[in-house]
Amino acid sequence: MCAFANSQRKRPSEFISRSRNSNPTVHNERSRRLSFQGEVDLQFNGFAGADSNAPDCSPKQIMSSIETEAQLEEMLSAPSANDVDAMRRLIGDVIILGAGGKMGLSLARRIKRATEAAGVNRRVIAVSRFSSSRVHEEFENIGVKTIPCDLLDRNQIAGLPECENVFFLAGRKFGSTERTDLTWAINTFVPGIIAERYRQSRIVVFSTGNVYPLVKGASGGSVEADAPSPHGEYAQSCLGRERMFEYFSQEYGTRCLIFRLNYAVDLRYGVLVDVARKIYDGQPINLTVGSFNAIWQGDANSYALRSLELCGSPPRILNVTGPETISVQRAAAYFAQRFKREAVFQGQESEMALLSNAALCHALLGYPLVSLGTLMEWVTDWIETGGASLNKPTKFEVTDGRY
Repeated sequence: MCAFANSQRKRPSEFISRSRNSNPTVHNERSRRLSFQGEVDLQFNGFAGADSNAPDCSPKQIMSSIETEAQLEEMLSAPSANDVDAMRRLIGDVIILGAGGKMGLSLARRIKRATEAAGVNRRVIAVSRFSSSRVHEEFENIGVKTIPCDLLDRNQIAGLPECENVFFLAGRKFGSTERTDLTWAINTFVPGIIAERYRQSRIVVFSTGNVYPLVKGASGGSVEADAPSPHGEYAQSCLGRERMFEYFSQEYGTRCLIFRLNYAVDLRYGVLVDVARKIYDGQPINLTVGSFNAIWQGDANSYALRSLELCGSPPRILNVTGPETISVQRAAAYFAQRFKREAVFQGQESEMALLSNAALCHALLGYPLVSLGTLMEWVTDWIETGGASLNKPTKFEVTDGRY
């Protein structure tokens, strides 16, 4: 182990590598060549005309800190003017399958709020097992209709309502090595049933950057045109999920978008939270993976909402993350300085990491509204003031694919 402490305060931006293209117009030749294959049709099928005068329902200024879970939920779900525009253009109801997970509630609430701000009458439906009555009530309290459903049951899926717009969030990651059969069932069998059931709908399919191989930190990350090379049964089953939707899209013309997300941060979980909490608790930081990506979950919610407009057949693929490649060691040093703790490192820093290049996402949908610097400040304040944790480590340092 080695220790690292820094007595001089530095800005979060000094602890990142902005090796990927920092301009949404994408001047990097590799990004331009691979990210813009084919033109994006801006006259989206199923959407009415745009209205650039939509009210901006997001906070008028980004908070300097978030102190309560109520403030956190507000920030995660507050729609931007672009979100409201998208919900005004959208035709039909919205159903979120697997809504009981980490992102389901804030995504549903953002869609609901953007729909109301747009003055549109639309059902927003959340589907999950809802094993917790508290989670069920949270959806009902924000005006989202809930339907309890076991997505492994074909009969229950057949009973779900028709819906023009679908978000598929269901998946299994943690514990996937203990019940590999269940991991494959949830990550590949269920997608096949859903893709067939909603073959006439528009579907945003949540996936992961884990389907890519490890790459060098200086590479800028994998782009959408790179061949998948999943390592381990979790990542392989996630590619299987994508293939199921691709098959039904090819067979029936189902419009889909594969939403490859990594890693979302909402202050109660995320890679930045993992690193910061280890520093705060005096635990060593594993350097097996030397860098990572991160994005504010509120921005990920906004991208997901607006990705409905990008669905196509065959499915589009969209990498979703922030624009930076973040050094684990330097991020740890930043949190060590802020917490007045010593950063203790374990292992040899590797140049290989699971990284995604989201230049296409930023070109089509804009840069994240919450910067990495702001996000790191929020994480610091949240942990220092005793903010809640979901106690679900991302295990971003795993390299053998076993979660």
